[in-house]
Amino acid sequence: MERLDGAASVPANLRGGIVALGNFDGFHRGHQAVVGRAVARARDEGRPVIVATFDPHPVRHFRPDTPPFRLTTLDQRARLFAAAGADAMLVFGFDAALASLSAREFAQQRLIGAGGVVTGADFTFGKGRDGNVAVLAALGAELGFSVDTVSPVAAEGEVVSSSRIRDALRQGQPREAAALLTRPFAIEGVVEGGAKLGRQLGYPTANIRLGSYLRPRYGVYAVRARLADGRIVEGVANFGIRPMIDPPEELLEPYFFDFSGDLYGQMVEVQLIDFLRDEAKYDDLDALKAQIARDCDAAREALRIT
Repeated sequence: MERLDGAASVPANLRGGIVALGNFDGFHRGHQAVVGRAVARARDEGRPVIVATFDPHPVRHFRPDTPPFRLTTLDQRARLFAAAGADAMLVFGFDAALASLSAREFAQQRLIGAGGVVTGADFTFGKGRDGNVAVLAALGAELGFSVDTVSPVAAEGEVVSSSRIRDALRQGQPREAAALLTRPFAIEGVVEGGAKLGRQLGYPTANIRLGSYLRPRYGVYAVRARLADGRIVEGVANFGIRPMIDPPEELLEPYFFDFSGDLYGQMVEVQLIDFLRDEAKYDDLDALKAQIARDCDAAREALRIT
């Protein structure tokens, strides 16, 4: 799938395409409904499908001190969009120049050439959020593209939203988050070297930093991971502050069952399947080793019933 720069001209083979427009962080059930509408319309009309997203998130631009909150990286979104049927991902780099555009200027400069635009019903855009779906429809009629809007998707009586998913993860409820995402929340990162305490205990871990991802509840999780070579492995992971490292570090530390090999420097995507317990401190390494063994048993059971 092509990845396009939102500040550059759209290639000729993609002009006239149907653009699904939104931030799509998480790409949850509501986002999937928007892209699904764009794909269905594009297939009916013989047009390409482009999913447009923003990076960094507008919140990061306007409130740079906001704690990490992202649910997906661009690479993850690209794979998800492709799986949903998109032909290209259009990335609008959210900077001061983009933030200064009025709704009309955004449509004139960034949406010209689209055959149609599909958004969620609550979509806003433009400087000071001076544009909404009604404004977008009026601009589309003037500039030559149609506009479709998709109503919010509800689950268990509440609208599916990225905020709702973040709340579930912060509360240690990855299964609830997965139901809204239609897949487990996954953290992708490069495996780094660590203090090798896990290796000393007989449970070597792959240390991954979270970067801009939302921080889920600290604790121990049953996990499933996709390795760089495509293999799927299962295991147990601790996420939290490692006080025995100087200085203390915040790490996701998965231990994969029945795996041997060197993962240093490799990109690994780790899905949080189930929350097992909160973090606990152990001064005695034998007690820690015994607890890890119990965590492994609990993780295997949680993964078995997934």
